[in-house]
Amino acid sequence: MPIVLYHFPPSPPSRAALAAAKVVGVDVNIKIVDLFAKEQLKEDFVKINPQHTIPTLDDNGFVLWDSHAIATYLVSQYGKDDSLYPKEAKKRALVDQRLYFDAGTLFPRMRAIVYPVVFLGSKSVEASVKAAAYEAIGFLEKFLEATGWVAGNHLTIADVVCAVTVSSLQAIGLDFSGYPKIQDWLKRCKKIPGFQEANEEGVKAFGAKISSCLPPNHLAP
Repeated sequence: MPIVLYHFPPSPPSRAALAAAKVVGVDVNIKIVDLFAKEQLKEDFVKINPQHTIPTLDDNGFVLWDSHAIATYLVSQYGKDDSLYPKEAKKRALVDQRLYFDAGTLFPRMRAIVYPVVFLGSKSVEASVKAAAYEAIGFLEKFLEATGWVAGNHLTIADVVCAVTVSSLQAIGLDFSGYPKIQDWLKRCKKIPGFQEANEEGVKAFGAKISSCLPPNHLAP
């Protein structure tokens, strides 16, 4: 039976899970759950995932949610080798740390911008919230100095996940002109087979949704 991914294209975490599947080469049957219409709260979906979060993966009865957990599971279970998620302890720990950076720093600082806009009707972003987002971007720029990749000296699943978040930050109007290493890295990530297929349509919708609610150049430094 096909693997099912419960997905909402504008959602960055959902796009990260789909991008992981595409990059690994896993076919998934996509079922759209519209977060804006609160379809995630429907009884049949809550039975699958009590936290009612998107993305959610159903691999023939094995149900998993959280984009980072889904991404590493897909690589571990279906990857042709361990290059995207190394088995060697120190290399894997570095990839994990960068995934935790996305989960604990990069994405939450973007969420602090977009959640009030999408769900609370805010028409502006506090200076401190914007500054925190740029601080996170600065950390990522530093990570890329050594090799041009987020974790280690080659592409890993951490690059895929972080690139979805960064492309989303770019789409909503953050200015990356002062971050040349991120610009170069993101261009390379967009050339990863399957990445744009998973990300491009949703990131445009996400950017349009946020940009339509904020004044022009509101998120510039």
